[in-house]
Amino acid sequence: MLRRQARERREYLQCRAQEERLRRQQDKKEQLRQALDENRLLPTELRRQALALQKELEFEMPGESSVTGSQDDEYRWAGLEPPKVMVTTSRDPSARLRVFAKELCLVIPGARRLNRGRAEVGTLVSACRAAGVTDLLVLHETRGRPDGLVLCHLPHGPTAHFTLSGAVLRHEVGGLGGAPLGAPHILLHRLDSALGRRVGTILKHLFPVPRPQTHRVVTFANEDDVILVRNHIYRRQGKTVELEEVGPRFQLRRECSQVSLWSSQTPQHLLSLSLSPNCP
Repeated sequence: MLRRQARERREYLQCRAQEERLRRQQDKKEQLRQALDENRLLPTELRRQALALQKELEFEMPGESSVTGSQDDEYRWAGLEPPKVMVTTSRDPSARLRVFAKELCLVIPGARRLNRGRAEVGTLVSACRAAGVTDLLVLHETRGRPDGLVLCHLPHGPTAHFTLSGAVLRHEVGGLGGAPLGAPHILLHRLDSALGRRVGTILKHLFPVPRPQTHRVVTFANEDDVILVRNHIYRRQGKTVELEEVGPRFQLRRECSQVSLWSSQTPQHLLSLSLSPNCP
């Protein structure tokens, strides 16, 4: 086990170093392309490599980049099999947090709730890895109010930390029947920046691929860097569509003014960008 982890760590570091070299090379190509298009002098640091870079540019389209991030390798085969999601809480959870964890399992099809007991986080992660769990969600609370969510994709990350607020349970929404258990359609609204797309990738891969005839929609809508999470079912009546909220509902906010995303092997750069490019 230790040898495998050391090998995976070396592979990860080598992959990151290779990506950094390719990214620097791509930046030089873009600088050369802009200088040629604007008919201006080449930067001093590119003059020795200009001819070699120009030959490579002949086979590339403008704006095309062949550099792919290793952080997306974890989701390369997503969709081939349904994800296995485990939901747990902090130690000694209150009754409201236990109910919220149970209802979160209703939102995510196939998710299972785990009684944490006195287990530490490292023990939970090791057990989930051994059981083939793909995502681990840990809920936290303060004085009986859910206020934190840690989402870890296994086995190598990424991990996202969110501040959770405004949790409303299903019975508090009112006027509800049975909970729909089908895989929902996922709607990502205004998650357009680099960080927004990254967070959207993490959230949407918690859910299996839905059937075309499903009538449930889970929405992650960004408003001023706060992600509003809503669970609806819809009905078509002629040309109109009726929405009914089935709950629960809550908001996710970047913890400490940033969402930290990293692999379990080596911390990546902390991203403190806005979720929407129009937001400061």
